[in-house]
Formats: sequence, structure tokens, C-alpha cells
Amino acid sequence: MNQLSWYDVSEDVKQLLILATDNWQNTILSEQYINQALEKEGNNLDVLIGAYRFFFYKNKPEIALKIAKKVLRIIQETENLPLEWEQLKFILVERQNESSIRLYLNAYASQGFILAKLGQVEAAKLITERVKTIDEHRESCATTVFEVLTKDSDEDDD
Repeated sequence: MNQLSWYDVSEDVKQLLILATDNWQNTILSEQYINQALEKEGNNLDVLIGAYRFFFYKNKPEIALKIAKKVLRIIQETENLPLEWEQLKFILVERQNESSIRLYLNAYASQGFILAKLGQVEAAKLITERVKTIDEHRESCATTVFEVLTKDSDEDDD
């Protein structure tokens, strides 16, 4: 049974990820498995994305943020993306259907979500607003997070 057949990682790393999942309730043990996977294939996007999700759901947003930023850096380097937002935005819009760009947008949106969770509201608003302008189909959490962060406290909840 190959539960992670779509992961482009070695079998031993797949086993570590499966063990982390199987031991989800034991945070210390599951975290050890995730960290071992990161040690072995710490530049693999599949492993990194799984790891930042893991740490986010284990309520370790600082670690999740660090890993999400690493995902962004790797994609930025491999896709030769510019650092300046106005230049980057154009490329992201034009190439948003490419898998690497979708991963980039999802990691960037996740960064905004994590920053919001950490109480860094202005940085979270900036990132989620940027992604919201590109993600017209609401495929990431960015629009929802932006709406929550910018909701007028005087608005009715009905």
C-alpha cells in the first residue's frame, strides 16, 4: 500500500510521513518523524508543505511560518521570480495555473493566515489582500482571512 505515491520523495521519507500521521495524537513522536523527514529532504516542496501544515495544526505557528517562507524562497529561486511585488504580481496572474505558481500562492496565503494567527494583523492584511487580487476563484484562504481582518466591528453579524 503506497499512501503517498504522488510524493516525489524516497521511500524512507514516505514512511516517516506516514508514521507522523499514524501517531498524530502523540505530538512529540509525530513531530520527531516530521523533523526526521525534514532532515532527510528539507528542500522537497511536498515535505515542506506537509510540514508547515503539520506545525500549523499542532498550534506551532512560528515553525509553520518559517517553513512556509522556505517554500516561498525555493519557488522564487527555481522559477526566477522577482522580489518586487508589482513585477511579481504580473507573473503570478499570468502563470497562476502552473503548479509551482499555485504552490507559491498557497504558501503565500498561508503565510498571511499564520501571521494573522500570530497577531501580526497589518502584515497579514497586506499579504492576504495581495493574494485576494489574484485568487479570483477563492482557492486559497486569503480572501476569507482578509475579510475577517478587515471586517468593521460595527457591522451586524446577521
